Amino acid sequence: MNCAVALERPLLIKGEPGTGKTLLARHVAEGLAMPMLAWHIKSTSKAADGLYVYDTVQRLNDSRFGGGDVSDINHYIKLGPLGQAFAATERQVLLIDEIDKADLEFPNDLLRELDEMRFTIIETGAEIVAQKRPVVVITSNNEKELPTPSCAAASSTSSSSPMRH
Repeated sequence: MNCAVALERPLLIKGEPGTGKTLLARHVAEGLAMPMLAWHIKSTSKAADGLYVYDTVQRLNDSRFGGGDVSDINHYIKLGPLGQAFAATERQVLLIDEIDKADLEFPNDLLRELDEMRFTIIETGAEIVAQKRPVVVITSNNEKELPTPSCAAASSTSSSSPMRH
């Protein structure tokens, strides 16, 4: 864990359910006196949701019924846990919990963002860049094998994947 914090690289922790992987992230946050964000992955989770969600339904509803300022699209952009960690002004611990519950390509979809610590909100063109690299702890229950990083996503990373321990 100390190496991941010092090198500012994500740490993947694999193990059986109930062995304390999630608790480790909480203890790291407490020990380093950093706020912690948790992103609990489900089978329906999409990598983009961790960055941000554009609430088109709310914007349409506000447009139709006059409930908000639809001229400013930023009112309808909600940062996900990864986006919040990048946008934070102080360093945070980000737990990506049970990454193996998502579809097979989910981890590869996050490689570039985790490596570069930046992403673009497509609807506005705004770029979110981490001012302080978060301490990223990724857990896996070993329910299924994680994919080998894809060539395109891994091309911007070093020879070892940021998701490997």
